[in-house]
Amino acid sequence: MSIAKTYLPKQAEEKWYSYWLEHNFFRSVPDGREPYTIVIPPPNVTGVLHMGHMLNNTIQDVLIRRARMKGKNACWVPGTDHASIATEAKVVAMLKERGISKKDLSRPEFLAYAWEWKEKYGGIILEQLKKLGASCDWERTRFTMDDELSEAVIDTFIHLYKKGRIYRGIRMVNWDPQGKTAVSDEEVVRKEVNQKLYYIRYIVSLESEVQSPKSTLDSGLRTQDYLTIATTRPETIMADAAICINPNDERYVHLHGKKVFIPLIHREIPVILDDYVTMDFGTGCLKVTPAHDLNDYELGQRHNLPVIDILNDDGTLNENAQILVGEDRFAARKKIVVLLETDGYLEKVEDYTSQIGFSERTDAIIEPKLSMQWFCKMDEMAKPALDYVLNGDIKLIPEKFVNTYRHWMENVKDWCISRQLWWGQQIPAYYLPNGEFIIAKTKEEAFIEARLKTQNSKLTTQNLIQDEDVLDTWFSSWLWPISVFDGFKDPNNADINYYYPTNDLVTAPEILFFWVARMIMAGHEFRGELPFKNVYLTGIVRDKLGRKMSKSLGNSPEPLELIEKYGADGVRVGMLLSSPAGNDLMFDEKDCVQGRNFFNKVWNAFLLVKGWEVDSKLENPNGVAINWFASRFNHALTEIENNFSQYRLSEALMATYKLVWDDFCAWYLEMIKPAYQQPIDRETYNSTIAFFENILKVLHPFMPFITEELWHDELFGKRDIMDCCIVAQLPTNGEINSRLLADVEIIQQIITQVRNIRGNKQISPREALPLFFKANSGINYLTYQSILTKLANLSELAPVNNKVSSANNFLVSTDEFYVPLSENIDHLVEAGRLQKEKEYLNGFLKSVNAKLTNERFMSNAKPDIIEVELKKKADAEAKLKILDESLSALAN
Repeated sequence: MSIAKTYLPKQAEEKWYSYWLEHNFFRSVPDGREPYTIVIPPPNVTGVLHMGHMLNNTIQDVLIRRARMKGKNACWVPGTDHASIATEAKVVAMLKERGISKKDLSRPEFLAYAWEWKEKYGGIILEQLKKLGASCDWERTRFTMDDELSEAVIDTFIHLYKKGRIYRGIRMVNWDPQGKTAVSDEEVVRKEVNQKLYYIRYIVSLESEVQSPKSTLDSGLRTQDYLTIATTRPETIMADAAICINPNDERYVHLHGKKVFIPLIHREIPVILDDYVTMDFGTGCLKVTPAHDLNDYELGQRHNLPVIDILNDDGTLNENAQILVGEDRFAARKKIVVLLETDGYLEKVEDYTSQIGFSERTDAIIEPKLSMQWFCKMDEMAKPALDYVLNGDIKLIPEKFVNTYRHWMENVKDWCISRQLWWGQQIPAYYLPNGEFIIAKTKEEAFIEARLKTQNSKLTTQNLIQDEDVLDTWFSSWLWPISVFDGFKDPNNADINYYYPTNDLVTAPEILFFWVARMIMAGHEFRGELPFKNVYLTGIVRDKLGRKMSKSLGNSPEPLELIEKYGADGVRVGMLLSSPAGNDLMFDEKDCVQGRNFFNKVWNAFLLVKGWEVDSKLENPNGVAINWFASRFNHALTEIENNFSQYRLSEALMATYKLVWDDFCAWYLEMIKPAYQQPIDRETYNSTIAFFENILKVLHPFMPFITEELWHDELFGKRDIMDCCIVAQLPTNGEINSRLLADVEIIQQIITQVRNIRGNKQISPREALPLFFKANSGINYLTYQSILTKLANLSELAPVNNKVSSANNFLVSTDEFYVPLSENIDHLVEAGRLQKEKEYLNGFLKSVNAKLTNERFMSNAKPDIIEVELKKKADAEAKLKILDESLSALAN
């Protein structure tokens, strides 16, 4: 295959992705190789690709491709999550468009529509991931409501129920009035909201006289016949069960044992005493509404208060409210404020800011609600899951998240696992006519057990009613690393024994507890071992102003449009260059421009090499350059390997980027490039092609498409069908000549200085210049004469014993260099330049001496660190001496 003059990303992406699929390069089955396994965090079946998915899946693909190229049996399992709340909302919306209401459908009818929706839209995001280059084993694609995975969920419920870990009870839950279901604490997003604080008067009952002792502090918040409370939720006053005051609050001693009337509905409630009340917040009087606030509920339990629920499941007021029945809670708030003000109960209104919980799924404001739900006890399962992380068996990357994880696990609460939905795994609880229930896998099994339990021969299956609720979506996804390998159905099958535990999990910190931690619990509970060894926690993708990307802000680019514009490789590189683990990524489209420029640089470098004519008769004049780049490549390879071992993917990419752009393109190719229309020798040419092939291997995990395209060019000879870059063996570390690397670094600085003189003096690059040097370091510059002469365009390179007068001079390390020019040197300008350099070196030397005279530093620093500082000092002092000599020479 011969490549085109210009790289066309879209054509290459379509061609090579199809080729990889056709030849099963992504496919993995157990064999004798070391496995490397990643399970994808299953995106919601409702989802479409966003920037967070792009980052997360690019990282996973880099890791899986790299493992594949290291000879491991790389298995990346894809799939989607059924997302109960979000999917049901989508299906309800679809039905509404068709003029159908959910309440008019039976459960089986609704589920038929839900499956229809899933089949039509559920695979969109996985198809989009293919555009990114995701090399998943698509034959292993799973869905959390596949039959086998649903069966595992039901088996898990039964297992935990029999162990006493699952129970049913009335508890205060987070209720989503829009989704009409309970949600877990972890699915509640706290947001700071500007609100109003309403001061409302409650009339004191006149059953007995209210005395007002003179010793009481009159703050103006009460009178003889009323007290004032402050609340942000006036629409819930109809659910009040008491007014609570602190027993130590002298302002309200006269109200001990009294009763008050709720405004508007005039129901009498007691004044209770509890030191829970903060005396300096609001008025010091607290309305207690046990049905609509968790703290109030606990307060009500202590004081045996009635629980009056005034809200329907959809957030409208019910008959218990007595007034404004059927009104939405927020509409009712506005109307009640008007009524309170009209009747003289509203004392004042103040601006107030506080945090409110919102449903992560629907963005509805959460309503605390007492509800009969199913719960899973977490305390026993949390301890081993915490130990895995604290003992280092599972590594969180970066480590800063360990403390967050510990805090959550040490303060774990029981998990509300029931959801008031139809889409999901229906809870396997079957109710008898008397209200008792049987937990069983099927209705038939429940019937047999019910017959034995009740000894009722007349009992039929029709008498058993299955619980209407489904299980929380997370109750299926916490089993993901096991269930995708059918580890519940067949605990000793070849796949689970080979691929489990998996290696790396890449996910977001927001789900560290309610997915990652729970998977660790499930792994220990059901397999007796951890589910993965490393958890790479990505940051949040933000815009360049630091704002979280969202459709409402209009700051989230369309990922597929970015791929269309910059190519998949360009977008991958652009995102990874600025995404260190655990830190937020400040995304700027310029990053993708940089990625595109990078693959164009590689393409153009390849065209340059391919365009050279080879003359086998020529001697190789580039031995130093070849040896240098071989060492530089191995040095970079060590750095890249080290970064990958620490999961510093951004740094690994940057090291690769510098190796290719700077070392190979800007330096090596310039060192060995033949003169215009002149041939190159065979040895240099073959070495360069070998270097390029290794560069393609190192680049492939980051830029899979352009590397595969170049890999198959005729420059490398004919390739077999399966001889592809995707499975090429990554190069291993070779010999590093540290002295040669250090010398060439000096040579590069010399070339840069000469080029700077040309630029400052406006001398044509074509005009050759003489360069004289006074070597104090022992470097033999004549060894590098061919490189210096070529890249600095020198007419002469020679050593001198004394300073060269009337020449532009500069220092590199401790060596002095002179470029005589035909024009006279402006001594004042040159003295000014040398003086500035001297001032800088004096400041630098001062900072080094400060370290070396610091007893704490000298006693704690490693010997090699101290040695580096001593060398810095010696070099600075040597340079200062040379600068003083140069300044003296100019003065004379």
